[in-house]
Amino acid sequence: MENRVPRTLIVAGGGAAGFFCAVNAARMNPHLRVIILEQSTKLLSKVKISGGGRCNVTHACFSVSQLCKKYPRGGPFLKKTFHQFNPRDTINWFGERKVHLKTEADGRMFPDTDDAQTIIDCLLREARKHDVEIRLQSRITSFSREADRFEIRLADHTVLLADDLVIACGGYPKASMFDWLRSSGHSIEPPVPSLFTFNTPGHPLTRLMGLSVADAVIKITGTKLEERGPILCTHWGLSGPGILRLSAWGARILAAQNWRFKIRINWLPDKHEESLREAIQQIRAQKGKQLVHHKNPFGLPARLWTLLLEMSEVPEACKWAELPARAQHLLILNCCSLELQITGKTTFKEEFVTAGGIHLAEVAPQTMMSRLIPNLYFAGEILDIDGITGGFNFQHAWTSGYIAATNIASSHVAPAIST
Repeated sequence: MENRVPRTLIVAGGGAAGFFCAVNAARMNPHLRVIILEQSTKLLSKVKISGGGRCNVTHACFSVSQLCKKYPRGGPFLKKTFHQFNPRDTINWFGERKVHLKTEADGRMFPDTDDAQTIIDCLLREARKHDVEIRLQSRITSFSREADRFEIRLADHTVLLADDLVIACGGYPKASMFDWLRSSGHSIEPPVPSLFTFNTPGHPLTRLMGLSVADAVIKITGTKLEERGPILCTHWGLSGPGILRLSAWGARILAAQNWRFKIRINWLPDKHEESLREAIQQIRAQKGKQLVHHKNPFGLPARLWTLLLEMSEVPEACKWAELPARAQHLLILNCCSLELQITGKTTFKEEFVTAGGIHLAEVAPQTMMSRLIPNLYFAGEILDIDGITGGFNFQHAWTSGYIAATNIASSHVAPAIST
């Protein structure tokens, strides 16, 4: 008769990366005892709210080299992980479990139910199917490795033992919150916010709350940072994919400036100042008797056009042929190079991401194992990796969780003991 000595895997974090690691490790190695420790009372909370409650699972970007360009931090590391598990693998994994993903025009992928609960239910079913144990309100305060096992101490003074430990507890907004990991000898890249909106207190644009512009170019003055994409005007300033992506690429630079900086917006990204001047000259010649305020010829939203004319000091009764030189000059600048002073940021709660975390040089991308401590793994946002908005952060979570699970499951088959 043979018994198998069960090995224990503890996963710290009940989010996307932690859950994906736990269910896959349990599936691939039935002899593992797998426990998820979640410090809050909720599982998969970011999955629940992402994409307005629809869950932006991944992105239809199937070239690893192109995919890596969507991550302001971590690209070289991800080149090695995405060759092991990428968006196509994510699609197949969920598809095999009867969860089908659909692709939207911008490449974002959602469950065809348009409901994040579909993804949550799938992961919970996998956890039940493979006997993954879940413990809520279980926060790790410290851990140490003793005699080839981990001693894990919780906030309630419970001590757990594990053969493998995966840290997948998400990002922390404050450097001090990494102390329990720093004490294990790991280096931490200081955390700063990423994916946030820009505040423009008192600027007339805030009167356009709710207005969306489908295509614009935004530059941060004094830097090479530039993004093209949709902009949303809010009661506090500017949001939308174009702004969020720019905040991701500029996360560290903007934090160093205490989120006080200037941007320039080109509302007509296919034109520059000279080509717009030529277009206006044509309009003056061909439609000189029409009122400038009546209808804009450039496809801008009506409310935005009216505001740009107001800021350019164009009289309401002005005809194109009568447009004063100063007003025309201001209008060209406001359309192609509107300068705004940004004073502060606002967290975009659905997509909130922290840049910073475990230094990537201390983690092996082939396995997600620490290079400092055997059988210690990292997955998800706890690493110094973050992507722009569009499903890229979830893809990193699935990828890193899957790689850790694969390595744990294949490397630690329990030895047989004869009795």
